[in-house]
Amino acid sequence: MSLPNASIKVTHFIIGGFDTVKRPIAVGVVMLITYLLAVIANVLNILFIIFDKRLHKPMYLLICNLAVVDLMYCCSTTPTMIGVLLAGVNTISYVECFIQMSVFHLVGVMELFALAIMAFDRLIAFSFPFQYHSYLTNTRTLVVTYILWVVACGFVAVMPVTAATLPYCTSRMKYAFCDYAAVIRTTCVDPNYYFNLVSVMMFFLLFFTFSFICLSYFVIAFFMKVSSNRDKTKMASTCVSHLIVVTCYYSPLFVLVLLTRVGVVLTLEERQGLLIGTILSPSLVNPVVYCFRTKEIKNKIFKIFTKKADISE
Repeated sequence: MSLPNASIKVTHFIIGGFDTVKRPIAVGVVMLITYLLAVIANVLNILFIIFDKRLHKPMYLLICNLAVVDLMYCCSTTPTMIGVLLAGVNTISYVECFIQMSVFHLVGVMELFALAIMAFDRLIAFSFPFQYHSYLTNTRTLVVTYILWVVACGFVAVMPVTAATLPYCTSRMKYAFCDYAAVIRTTCVDPNYYFNLVSVMMFFLLFFTFSFICLSYFVIAFFMKVSSNRDKTKMASTCVSHLIVVTCYYSPLFVLVLLTRVGVVLTLEERQGLLIGTILSPSLVNPVVYCFRTKEIKNKIFKIFTKKADISE
């Protein structure tokens, strides 16, 4: 029910999502270590691909895009949570909150798109191995990636636009950072309409991208059946990396977006735990998986450490 007469002017939000945490320092230290490892891993992945011309290929450009998304994902919210846990800084300005909300949801949508386009890349590679480089050029890859960023911005734009026009009844958030749900719950309106609106949008994005990924792998599985054992091994090695990344990101999202809409009840702490997991887990797992399972990147890392060992001797 709307209560416009009780609305207040909000200049800052108070983040109360960690008020019930018993050991904030311990949680903050773990989060800080995970955050630093994720940032270092993603930055290294990006630098390896940018500065090595041999990696200027569609697959590696998509890996680089995923690393950029993961870097933005963990940097959009984690510093705020670390600040609350370790430094006790539990306020954020209205403008900063809306920027955080917009960036967080933008890269969340882009993560879905990035994983889907990477599945498409593998589909083309296995379905048309001889025409792959003519079908999927660097220019086309960059253009498609740019279009997906624009589309993601279009989807996410509805969130700050709707939230900014609502009256606010409190400046205190029950969540760990500024996302759409956290902001809407501080307003004077019934949040269910807005939650349902975003749930429908997220369901569409989840269903479309996940179905596309599954369909791509069904086709790839067919080609694996008719391929030689050597080709099967190569295909499996390439696809396992992507499947690990997909599983890591989609699993908590399905619980948060779908299961909670059909009767699964989660406590606020459980919701926040899953949400933080969707931020930090892929951001750390993705670069590690692609570093150690992609031959070219793994060889480059090995050469760097080999050179350092030779110099020290």
